[in-house]
Amino acid sequence: MPRTPHTTHKSGGSQLLRVQNFTVSLDGFGAGENQTLERPFGHADPGDMFAWAGATASWTNRTEPGGSRGLDDYITRDYARGIGAEIMGRNKFGPQRGPWQDHDWQGWWGEEPPFHTPVFVMTHHKRPSFTLSDTTFHFVDGDPAEVLEQAREAARGEDVRLGGGATVIRQFLDAGLVDTLHVAVLQTKLGSGTRLWESPDELLDRYHVEVVPSPSGVTHHLFWRR
Repeated sequence: MPRTPHTTHKSGGSQLLRVQNFTVSLDGFGAGENQTLERPFGHADPGDMFAWAGATASWTNRTEPGGSRGLDDYITRDYARGIGAEIMGRNKFGPQRGPWQDHDWQGWWGEEPPFHTPVFVMTHHKRPSFTLSDTTFHFVDGDPAEVLEQAREAARGEDVRLGGGATVIRQFLDAGLVDTLHVAVLQTKLGSGTRLWESPDELLDRYHVEVVPSPSGVTHHLFWRR
């Protein structure tokens, strides 16, 4: 089994900023174009994007027993371990753009969001915080370092997960704030959309990496700081 790269240089003392289980196409796109309420990943098929994780026994949204074991499950079960808060971009939260017109929209996840922590949604258009089950969503306008500081305080000593999408992850990478990064690369291309990278080699000046192919067809890229 590959190592799970948590013991490393850290940007925030004892708290890591971790990207977990983020999936991209072979050409580096984390989502397609033309996101709508019905198509949260634009022209990308969410079934294709997350089939590798959804098939595992440890998949966060699994409601029935079963699921596969092995490499993908080993990696997927690390998703929530030691996480005290999440940061996400507005497009991961919903398809709306500009000022909020509908405060009734509370995300894609229904009454039981899978986060179980405070979630900080990055947006230039603030709205009141709200709580669903044990997840509270906060809407914050700030640069990556400012938002990370808020998330770390809310995480109470545990790590912070950077949930995406690709544009937000890239912002935190460019700011030098990401400590560990797990990206699952599909064997299919999207051709357009929001891109994480042209090539994973772009990160090799800053990160060590292990590349591990899975029997499911995805290739896991595990990065940790040099």
